[in-house]
Order: sequence, then C-alpha cells, then structure tokens
Amino acid sequence: MLDFRSSGFLPNLDLIQIHLPQLMIKRWAACLGLVALLALSGCTSMKVRLGWKVYLAKIPVKSIEASLPKGPGIAPGAKSPLVVVVTQPNGKVLRTEGKGGGKVLWKDLQVTANVVAANKKGVLSLPSDPRITDGKLGHVTITVPSHPDVGAAELDIPVRYNYKFSSNFSGSSGFSGMNGTDGSDGMSGSLGSTDPDHPSAGGNGSDGSNGSDGHDGGRGGDAPPVQIRVALRSGSQPLLQFSVSAAGQEKLYLVDPQGGSLTVVADGGSGGSGGKGGRGGRGGSGGIGTPNGSSGRDGSDGRNGWDGPQGKGGSITVSYDPHAKAFLGTIHLSNRNGPPPVFKEEPMAPLW
Repeated sequence: MLDFRSSGFLPNLDLIQIHLPQLMIKRWAACLGLVALLALSGCTSMKVRLGWKVYLAKIPVKSIEASLPKGPGIAPGAKSPLVVVVTQPNGKVLRTEGKGGGKVLWKDLQVTANVVAANKKGVLSLPSDPRITDGKLGHVTITVPSHPDVGAAELDIPVRYNYKFSSNFSGSSGFSGMNGTDGSDGMSGSLGSTDPDHPSAGGNGSDGSNGSDGHDGGRGGDAPPVQIRVALRSGSQPLLQFSVSAAGQEKLYLVDPQGGSLTVVADGGSGGSGGKGGRGGRGGSGGIGTPNGSSGRDGSDGRNGWDGPQGKGGSITVSYDPHAKAFLGTIHLSNRNGPPPVFKEEPMAPLW
C-alpha cells in the first residue's frame, strides 16, 4: 500500500471532496439515463422489475371487471378504449395499461370480441360501413389465461348513431415552392502595408452576389363534385340513412338525428407556401493597409415566393326524401371556393 506521508506526497483533500460528489452525480445520471432508455425501448421485464408493470401469472387474482370509459357504445367507424380492473384477494385493485393508466399488461389478458374488433392494446372498433353492424349488438369477453379459475368479465357493446360523423373530399394541398439559393460572399481585399516607411493601400473587398428568388407555391387541388342522398328510416328510433358519393367512391352513414350529425367537406385544397428568397452574400472585407481597402457591398436578398392559389371547392348536391326534410339540420356542409350547395326534394327509397 502506498504511504502518502512516507513518499512525501500529500493529496489535496479539498479537491477529493469536490470531485467525489461530482463523480457520484455523473454515475447516478448515467444510471437514470439507462433506466429511461430501457423504459422508452419498451423492455417489459425491466418495467416489471421497476414496479411499473406486473405479470398476472405471478400475483393472485380474485376477479376482473371491464368498462368503456368513453361511454357504453361505439359508432360505426369509431374506436373506444377498453379498461379492465383486476381485484386481488387482499382487495388491492390493479388497472390495465393504456387508457386505464395501470400496471396490468394486455398480453396477460384474452379478449374475445363479437361484432366489434379488439386489437392487442385493448382498443375496440367497428367497421365504417353501417350495414355490417346494423341491428346487431357487440359483445366482449375478457379472461385471464394464467388464472382459469377466475370468472370472465362480460360486456355488451351497443352500436350508437348519435355521433358526429364526417366525410372529407377536399382537394389536395399545393406543393410548397423551393427556397432560393443564397448568394456567395465576396472575397476579402488583399493586404497592404501599415509600415510607416513603406505604406501601401489594402485591396478592396469584392461585392457579395445576390440571393435568388424563392419559387411560388403550387395551386391547391380542386375538390370533386359530391352527391348526397338522404332517406328516413322510421320506427321507435328514427334514423337517417346517408349515401355520400364523390370521385368514384361511396360512403354510407346511419345517423340518429337526436344528437348525431354528418359533416361533408369538399373544400378547395390550400395553395402551397412560397419558398423563401435566398440570402444575399456578404461583401468581402477591405484589406488592411494604409489606407484600408473598402469593403464590398452586400448582395440583395431574393424575393420570397408567392403562396399558391386555393383550389376550387366541389359542388354539393343534396337529394332528400320529403320525410327527411325536418332533419336536414343534422347535415353540415363546407365547400370553400365553390358554388352554393343545391338541395333537391324527391321521393327516396330506403338506401339499404
């Protein structure tokens, strides 16, 4: 062992006291950075070790319950997160990850869905075509495969139509203009002499070149013509059948006029933004001498490009059955930079 006293070397204790805490702080920071990196990388085993997640196979489970935090139903084309609550024999409650904000992993649960679809993150969805689910009731069954003795959680998922549906056929945005190129800087002037006995003037700096203009943005795309048909399906709960056709495609909607609506958008596409003008080059500095040379002039900045014009909005024609006239307030239309929408009343057979 090295004896500092016998060697005549005495360490600076003040430096040791200052540097040791800094070293410890750096090590702690590195450890925390590693933990954060593992968390972001989705390392499940590390999350379990840190207590952020749990494996259901390693804990006792008494019962499970399921719910939809956004409400009891799902509209066609919409999604809704599922939340499962796990209760342990000691009364401790655990919730699923995701919308539940808990520790229970979805991969430890089995979700069997009917009519609705369920992904691996516990999110339920319905197809957008209302004909597929019309008159049906969705249902999910959740079980814990690692605890077959625990009863299943059952949940009915009604299809709802009091929803704000939307259909967008707007034109595409125009392309952004390219930026101009920057001008080149001028050259510095040559050095002269400041020797009193042998003075010489410094050379003049050259001018910077001008930046080029930015390119104009492209024109927005035109929206296609849109045809909307509206029929009323009477009954204890009247529903509106919608067919929205444009650009060779048809979209169908079933809307409850009590709280539901349909917004159809056929706006002209926005024009692309103009490119920025290039920066003018800086003038070269004058060379040092007696006298100093003159600096060159800065180049002019290029002009910014103009934004492109908006495309034309598509024409919208609404054909509705006389029985649906009282519910036309559920339709919201937008076709900016297009002609006024046209409404036509005519007998309309059921759309499906």
